[in-house]
Amino acid sequence: MAPGVPALPQAPFQLSSKGRHAIRLLVAAAAIQVESLSKSFPPARSGWRAFFQPFEKPTAVALASVSFEVHEGESLAVLGANGAGKSTLLRILATLLVPTGGHASVAGHDTVRKPRDVRRRLGYHAGTDHGFYARLTARENLLFFGQLNALSRSAAARRVSQLAEQFQLTDAMDRQVRTLSSGTVQRLSLARALLHQPEVLLLDEPTRSLDAFAAAEFRRFLKSEILRDGQTSLLFVSHTLPEVELLADRVAVLHAGRLLACDTPTALKTKTGSATLEEVFLRLAGHRTETLSGDQVP
Repeated sequence: MAPGVPALPQAPFQLSSKGRHAIRLLVAAAAIQVESLSKSFPPARSGWRAFFQPFEKPTAVALASVSFEVHEGESLAVLGANGAGKSTLLRILATLLVPTGGHASVAGHDTVRKPRDVRRRLGYHAGTDHGFYARLTARENLLFFGQLNALSRSAAARRVSQLAEQFQLTDAMDRQVRTLSSGTVQRLSLARALLHQPEVLLLDEPTRSLDAFAAAEFRRFLKSEILRDGQTSLLFVSHTLPEVELLADRVAVLHAGRLLACDTPTALKTKTGSATLEEVFLRLAGHRTETLSGDQVP
């Protein structure tokens, strides 16, 4: 602990699992590889400037030369404040954005040169804009996306039934998506990401719209069913620090588009003299920890 800085109070609940923090050092291959990845956007304009200057140079930096790897079977959490570049990073890995500089690969395939190969091996859950067809039923949507992922109709139907039961969606499957609650659509999006049993899973705030019971069940499902056998690699964004402690082998801390650190939760706490992941983030990002209460998260 740094001199003169009081420790933040511990949260009243603990989801931490020390067993998840054992990194698989003997695995040579990288499920995700990011090298000097950068992304900039044109500045947002309004009024006459937007009309007379429709094409401007990308000067608003979202990612600045970020590099890291996710090993096969590993779970890596990305932690950072709003605007740190977390969702931009996931969208590049999901082949939805093209980087300004550097490159990234998923399951050995470059996200720019071989996007189709990347998408075949990838499951992606976006934090917003789930992209469902509102007038189709939940079942029709999942069957459609299953066939887009090269599943036969019969295989897609079996997988949809299995995931509907797993995510407690059975009563919603034959209703139009536009009639479903935000939490139900969130669960539907998570089921879609897992339809084709991907090698690599990208999750952007997966439990954000879920109630406490659904969020706890999804964490249990990820830990016991998806991550247990080491066949699926996970990169996820979360603001829920106990969730990060439970699921992540390592944590990557992003701030203003830059990677500040990437290590196990235990190592990050030791290196920064911190008692909690919240305090780790605040110290790395340069905030004064004594001005923030213990129940705040970045």
